[in-house]
Amino acid sequence: MKTKSKRVFLQSLFLILLSISVFSQPATTLIKVIVSPDHKDWTYKLSEEAKFSVQVLKYGNLLDNVTIDYQMGPEMLPDVIKQGVVLKNGKTELSGSMKVPGFYRVRVLAIVDGKKYEGMATAGFEPEKIQPTVKNPADFDSFWSNAIAEARKINLDPRITLMPERCTSEANVYHISFQNEAYGSRIYGILSKPVKPGKYPAILRVPGAGIRPYSGDTKAAADGFIFLEIGIHGIPVNLDIEVYNNLGSGALSSYYTIRMNDRDAFYYKRVYLGCVKAIDFIFSLPEFNGTDVAVTGGSQGGALTIVTAALDKRIKYMAATYPALCDLTGYLYKRAGGWPNYFKNAEPKPGEVETLGYYDVVNFARRITIPGFYTWGFNDDTCPPTSMYSAYNVINAPKVLQIFQETGHWTYPEQSWNSTNWLYSKLKGE
Repeated sequence: MKTKSKRVFLQSLFLILLSISVFSQPATTLIKVIVSPDHKDWTYKLSEEAKFSVQVLKYGNLLDNVTIDYQMGPEMLPDVIKQGVVLKNGKTELSGSMKVPGFYRVRVLAIVDGKKYEGMATAGFEPEKIQPTVKNPADFDSFWSNAIAEARKINLDPRITLMPERCTSEANVYHISFQNEAYGSRIYGILSKPVKPGKYPAILRVPGAGIRPYSGDTKAAADGFIFLEIGIHGIPVNLDIEVYNNLGSGALSSYYTIRMNDRDAFYYKRVYLGCVKAIDFIFSLPEFNGTDVAVTGGSQGGALTIVTAALDKRIKYMAATYPALCDLTGYLYKRAGGWPNYFKNAEPKPGEVETLGYYDVVNFARRITIPGFYTWGFNDDTCPPTSMYSAYNVINAPKVLQIFQETGHWTYPEQSWNSTNWLYSKLKGE
């Protein structure tokens, strides 16, 4: 195998494995810890008692005399912790309640042959009534409109390079870049376009957290869509994986905290502006039909989906999976805040709370005006459901929410199918 081809193969393999680990159901284990709320939809009225059955199974049978540790209480902030509890017949029942809208979580660790096996379930108490804690800055709109106007003074200077090794009979694939908010500051991505000449709708995929290469989406292109997948860190997205690993452990480690006390210099400012200029790039493509464009992503990408849709009114549809960066001040009010959990274990430094008000997804959600598809699970402990509902509940535009209660920071295939099909049908006018 030639060196270049081998490198491409290894990068593609890495991306496949990454997508499996991040977005797919976790692998099964020998010992299963099943925690089940007594309401099928896992939701309750305020002050109602939620009962959780706990079962520890091996080969589908209850495991006698198994030792468990467990935590119970509001998600991310348990107030009941027990260790070394022996279940003689492999099962027990626990219960909890809440007097304010939110989520109550039971997490159980079974210790078998020195190994720990985890199970959990999270009950929602009138989650549709959860309201955000983050403040809405008075000059929020002028701050972002001015920032976008300044960024657009920098010409796109688009660069598009065909990647023959990734092309198919129905899709052409390109490594692209364009100037972002400052001269020499570029956004890179992978563009997939239908081979057949014509005018097509477009989809922008914005990325989850981390530093990695990207592959684009030849299937979407084959299905009749222009598909642009971008990175946010100002580096090419087709390099050897070692480059991204080194950056993630070095210069870009905890990038989401860089200058977070300064609203004009916070790392996410260039990211949010880069997403808007990605829409500018799409509109510059001769194959784009000029009207039908959507944005989608999960986790950090779910956050960027909402942000981009709020900032750029040319976007018609959006689909967000477990959005991060929602209600970041939650922990200051003794409840779960969104990823990256800035204030869970640390008090804010001067300027941080004020800065985050301009970047919190809640304040972008307030400004959504287009139809959106949203999906997440109650067991997510990366993007806690309280934080996501804080954003979702302030959206006044048409919206569809599909809850898959059991999922954490991963999705069932059905979630991805439903999201994609919803977006496709909207863009095709079905």
